[in-house]
Amino acid sequence: MQWLNKETVTKHLTMQATIDTIEKLLHLQAEHPNWVKAPERLVIETFSDNDKNSTGSHLSMPATIYDGTQEYTAVKLVTICPDNPSRNLPTTTAIITVSDNANGEILAVMDGIYITQVRTAALSGIATKYMAPDDCQSVAVVGCGGMAYEQLHAVLTVRPEIRTVYLWNRSMQGAESFKAQFACDYHQWDVDLKVCEQLEEAIKDADIINLATRSDTGLFSAAQIKPNMHINAVGAYLPSMKEVSNDVIENSSMIVVDDLVGCRHEAGDLIQAHEAVDCTWTWDDLSGDLQALVTGALKQQTMKSDKGMTLFKSVGAASFDAAVAIYITQLAQQKNLGTVLF
Repeated sequence: MQWLNKETVTKHLTMQATIDTIEKLLHLQAEHPNWVKAPERLVIETFSDNDKNSTGSHLSMPATIYDGTQEYTAVKLVTICPDNPSRNLPTTTAIITVSDNANGEILAVMDGIYITQVRTAALSGIATKYMAPDDCQSVAVVGCGGMAYEQLHAVLTVRPEIRTVYLWNRSMQGAESFKAQFACDYHQWDVDLKVCEQLEEAIKDADIINLATRSDTGLFSAAQIKPNMHINAVGAYLPSMKEVSNDVIENSSMIVVDDLVGCRHEAGDLIQAHEAVDCTWTWDDLSGDLQALVTGALKQQTMKSDKGMTLFKSVGAASFDAAVAIYITQLAQQKNLGTVLF
């Protein structure tokens, strides 16, 4: 059994490899639905809002994947601690195990923080690849936490023509820190990183908007953004949360989710829009999921540059983590990465 720490995983897991791995998984699921099994994740709220702790979550996420030769089980255990940035710790902590189902042997135990960030970002990258206008020049990052970091990396990976990145965070310091760190780590991207004091300033000219916040109310209206643009929303992972306003949801010509079952229970933006008496959008208006988009089962409008506003909503699923964890486990076996525990 190999122990793969965060440094090892970060060094050997590239964004492009993650995007390719998840696209491969989506095709596998479409061709062989019974080869991928991922029950709905268990979510337990931790604490109640008080003077010492904000409400967080603990998640248990198991999945099995048969690749045509071998079947694996991957289990991710996640704890989300909203107060951790003040402790100089990541908001999300996670660990993943990968087992060989033929004999039950645990092949690897790995840090899951980076995998969680990268696979979440890769989903946004894939959605951007298929849904965003072809002539994108700018992206707005709304919420500059850990998830937003790799989310921007993914969007730039699939849209290397982007030249301007607008940054907005509830604290200016958070946006400034994001800018400095991203410019240092990803200096290969020739982009102009602009910190904005007002949210409206960040989003008004953006061709793509990345959302990764814990907001409980819609952050902007359709009138405040371009009519032909794309939104990736990865925050609002509980029914009580909401980043995308009902107005934006109603005006979106295409809405795609990563997980059809999970989103009906966890995607606060869409749940609240469906339930609102003054909102016309319902689950019947959902365009489809990422699998249908990637495999071509969900037909896109012919003129991508003039198809209106599009929205991708992600809450995550264990199968995505499993596919990436299995990939890095196989890589570790091939290259003898990590530390042998026993």
